[in-house]
Amino acid sequence: MKTGSKEQLFRELPSVDEVLRVQDVAECVRQYGNATVTDATRGVLSRLREEIASGLLDAEGLRLALNGLSPAIEHQIRRALRHSLRPVINATGVILHTNLGRAPLSESALEHAKACATDYSNLEFEVDTGSRGKRDTHTDRLFRKLLAEIPGEKSASSASPSTIVVNNNAAAVLLALNTLAEGGEVIVSRGELVEIGGSFRIPDVMTKSGATLREVGTTNRTRVADFENAINERTRLLLRVHRSNFEITGFTEQPTLGDLVALGRQRSVPVMEDLGSGALIDLHNFGIQSEPTVLDSLRAGVDIVTYSGDKLLGGPQAGIISGRGDLVNRMRANSLFRALRVDKLIYAALEATLLAYVKRDYEAIPTLRIMRLSAEEIGTRASALAESLRSVQKLRVEIIDGDSVVGGGAAPSAVIPTRLLAVTCADRSADTLAGHLRNSDPPIVARVEDGRVLLDLRTVFPRQDCMIASALARIGS
Repeated sequence: MKTGSKEQLFRELPSVDEVLRVQDVAECVRQYGNATVTDATRGVLSRLREEIASGLLDAEGLRLALNGLSPAIEHQIRRALRHSLRPVINATGVILHTNLGRAPLSESALEHAKACATDYSNLEFEVDTGSRGKRDTHTDRLFRKLLAEIPGEKSASSASPSTIVVNNNAAAVLLALNTLAEGGEVIVSRGELVEIGGSFRIPDVMTKSGATLREVGTTNRTRVADFENAINERTRLLLRVHRSNFEITGFTEQPTLGDLVALGRQRSVPVMEDLGSGALIDLHNFGIQSEPTVLDSLRAGVDIVTYSGDKLLGGPQAGIISGRGDLVNRMRANSLFRALRVDKLIYAALEATLLAYVKRDYEAIPTLRIMRLSAEEIGTRASALAESLRSVQKLRVEIIDGDSVVGGGAAPSAVIPTRLLAVTCADRSADTLAGHLRNSDPPIVARVEDGRVLLDLRTVFPRQDCMIASALARIGS
């Protein structure tokens, strides 16, 4: 396009004031306000200028664009005023997808949070006495039930562990280290100095806590003697970090929790474990092997365990600290605890989640229910969805075997057999098809492998199957 023709097209663009006087746009002003509509108009006109400058618009294209100016402005307004944080359909098969919000909450958690949010609550009020209360009592009572002795077994201590809640597991680790080891040394195996999502590194949080890191052993082999030889008058804590998002295999060695606990008792040094994943029950029946539970750690005699609320526990984002009452009370008295505490919505959602555990109603916890689904159940749903798309000529839909993963920095080696929808489109690449799915309403997030879009219905709620079918049919039409 010649420069002169571009200049002519630029002159044909109306001003913002001219557009605001158009009847349909003026109606938008009455509905949404002058500032909102003005911003939207500027945005639409700016895009037209960019398209003219880049040669994407000729005279005919500009004429069509100007005829559709009012609808374009309305669309811009709707985009500007809709929520940025919104639901998506997780068809990736990653159960605890960190980027997609990790654990979905149960209906009871949502109902309890809504009830406590829309009315006043007894967050820090003792109804019986009329006096001020403590917010952590609402969940501590349930943790005591869940982490107490099981009939016929002996726990590591006679008293039930105490528990406090902060805003995430990084905060829990920070609070525990700052309370128990500020100004002193913390001994940890070199093979456990992990980095997880968001560049969160154990050594960095230890530095922020005011404790000094004392690395022992090698990347793949650490013995209890390495811990013992490193203990000195400045040692405040022995730390075990669960490798929640990777594995070391081959020529490896690490001391057992029992060995560390025995050493800690012998030398009067507390033992802390950053468990991370937060499983409260044995997940063997859910297809997850060898994932330690909080109770396993406490039974082994660990003094303090930190873990997440929104991973394998299946609740809201939270960092949870359970263990010896005297040590937890010290953390409760730390001024950092107030800075890191959670609000009534988190307590309400966490309390409802814990009540499901107390009742052993595991089907009520979406994360556990999703893990328990069999490949056959998922295959049946996948077949029904594929059948509904049979008439869409541009799409080819196959059902293949695959694996779901836990994700979220939990159970790194665990895979759960599943059935996948493998979709290709005659006139679009797999990446383009996946992009169209993400631009659906609600957005659908899938995987792309070997030139195909893969959708795992394990992480798709049954009520969303029809939404995926509609989106694919629309794209393939």
